[in-house]
Amino acid sequence: MSKTFARHAAPFILLVALLPSGAFAHASFETAEARQNSYFKAVLRVPHGCNGEATNLVRITVPEGMIAVKPMPKAGWKLETKSGDLARTYSLHGKDVKNGVKEIVWSGGALRDEHYDEFVFQARVTDTLPAGEKVFVPVVQECANGQASWTDIPAKGQDSHALKAPAPGITILAQAPASGGHGHAHGHGQVPNQESGAEYRVGNLLIKTPWTRATPGGAKVGAGFMSITNTGSEADRLIGGSAEIAGTFELHEMKTEGTVMRMRALEKGLEIKPGETIELKPGGYHVMFLDLKKPFAEGRPVKGQLIFEKAGKIEIEYRVAPRGAAPGSSHH
Repeated sequence: MSKTFARHAAPFILLVALLPSGAFAHASFETAEARQNSYFKAVLRVPHGCNGEATNLVRITVPEGMIAVKPMPKAGWKLETKSGDLARTYSLHGKDVKNGVKEIVWSGGALRDEHYDEFVFQARVTDTLPAGEKVFVPVVQECANGQASWTDIPAKGQDSHALKAPAPGITILAQAPASGGHGHAHGHGQVPNQESGAEYRVGNLLIKTPWTRATPGGAKVGAGFMSITNTGSEADRLIGGSAEIAGTFELHEMKTEGTVMRMRALEKGLEIKPGETIELKPGGYHVMFLDLKKPFAEGRPVKGQLIFEKAGKIEIEYRVAPRGAAPGSSHH
């Protein structure tokens, strides 16, 4: 079964490189790690053809354990996917997933041997891929009179460097700990790490690492931060939300005008365009919590809700970092 996708991908980045090495150009991952139960964006970099010929087709085989695969279209290339039954049933956002993309093919282009280009797809790594082990992604380049096949998978305990044409591999990391702990890995006074924070998904939107800062006793105002990625083909808009200990939720923007930094409320909400990632951070877009019922306490997560114009509502939880956890504006 084949179909053409026309959606752009997003989340955290894995770069796949086909780099020359002696007589061969072994495929390899520049960032050779992916975390269980997380989305990643893979960028396949192709810097050469087949013995001087242009590359006309690039094919990758999706390994079992990667689901929700979405490739990115390329101008001048035909994009197709081949789907089929998966070896097992996976759970994704409360739904059973039994069928998925097993192969991605970009064809009809002409990437000259002396030129370079990238081929992008997004996938979710499930926890069926064991932490600490490698998963291999076979890659094939086809040219007019030949091909370069990076499809050899090492046997257990075998060094992949001993293979003539090894498939690129990534090491699977354990699932990030649930939001709510003190977060020692971040260090005091540091912004929470995007890779180790919580993730939430509603519709085509991916929300990563919601966090806030501890407030002093008697404070009535706080701020919230996160990143929001739109993996769909239509724009959406963050239009509201709430927090369990705040009376009012507003969206604000800090902006420098001349030499003066000003804050304004976003009356129409915050638009997230297709393929775009919006960072809510100190000194820029952010959430304002007004009329706090009690202070935000370091290490004690705060439950909340976000409301999107199209995707609807999603329950989230903000990690509470130390006061002054990041440079940026103060709210008085």
